[in-house]
Amino acid sequence: MNLHRIRLFSLLLLVACAGTKTACAQETAKQEAPKVSEGASTTREGQAENGLREHHFWDAENGWLFAGVGAARTLDYFSTLNMRRRGRQEIFLTNEVVDNHPAFATIEAAATGTSIGAAYFFHHYGHHKLERWTSFVHIGLATTGAVRNYCLKTAHPKTTP
Repeated sequence: MNLHRIRLFSLLLLVACAGTKTACAQETAKQEAPKVSEGASTTREGQAENGLREHHFWDAENGWLFAGVGAARTLDYFSTLNMRRRGRQEIFLTNEVVDNHPAFATIEAAATGTSIGAAYFFHHYGHHKLERWTSFVHIGLATTGAVRNYCLKTAHPKTTP
């Protein structure tokens, strides 16, 4: 069982490391100084015309993405409880934590909050593509884990004759 956990953790670490190479390659947009003769304004409207205006962190797209993260974590919560009721073992957390429903719900909520915090971190430092991709990846991983939990066969205890 520990070998399976180590392999799974190593695979997740490898995927995370592979993603960081492309994350560091993000370039900022080059800004040209407005020419005085053209009468370009320096207001937000002028910035919007030049394509320099940034979006707000709590815009509609992020709202839907964060709702998706919360929904995916909720699906993961219920699929894990279903898996435990069918006699399967949890691989990332201990079974005692999962069987303690308030503690497990708190962990799932904290994971959602961490995802939003990571997205804000990227937004704050101008990595807007990574800000969105944080939620996309989190939704994908949580949903994949939930589907996996539901696809597992029920564990039947071995009986000796």
